[in-house]
Amino acid sequence: MIDNLFLLAIGAFGWGLSLTTYRLFARKYDWPMGSLHADLPAIPILVGLFALVMGLLFAAARGVDYGGWIIVVGGLLLAIFWTGFLRVGSQISLVLAPLAATLLLMGWLPSILGYERPKWAYSRPGDLIKREPDSVPARPDL
Repeated sequence: MIDNLFLLAIGAFGWGLSLTTYRLFARKYDWPMGSLHADLPAIPILVGLFALVMGLLFAAARGVDYGGWIIVVGGLLLAIFWTGFLRVGSQISLVLAPLAATLLLMGWLPSILGYERPKWAYSRPGDLIKREPDSVPARPDL
């Protein structure tokens, strides 16, 4: 079974951290910055903090015994790779970080409120595809 919320938490934490710290590294090492990072740095920082906090809250809710520390370490490694090696990859973090954080929240919130979790949050992709063996037409012999 694939734990999609776990992967989304790593992504939200890593991309959020990369987004909040990119401007610091870009100014120090003279890396290129997008117009949003250069002109309105508060927006990427706030978006990054939202994603970072969602990933960190999910890791804290999971706890150490159930992989919370792996989310933090995996997110740190993702942020180091994303910021250090992909430098301008931080621009796509403006889309990926809030997307991962929002999907994480959508999958996690029902279990907090006592509702049933959505199937996509804990199922394998193949399990979500409805297959009916009788509906497949027979292949004619050639």
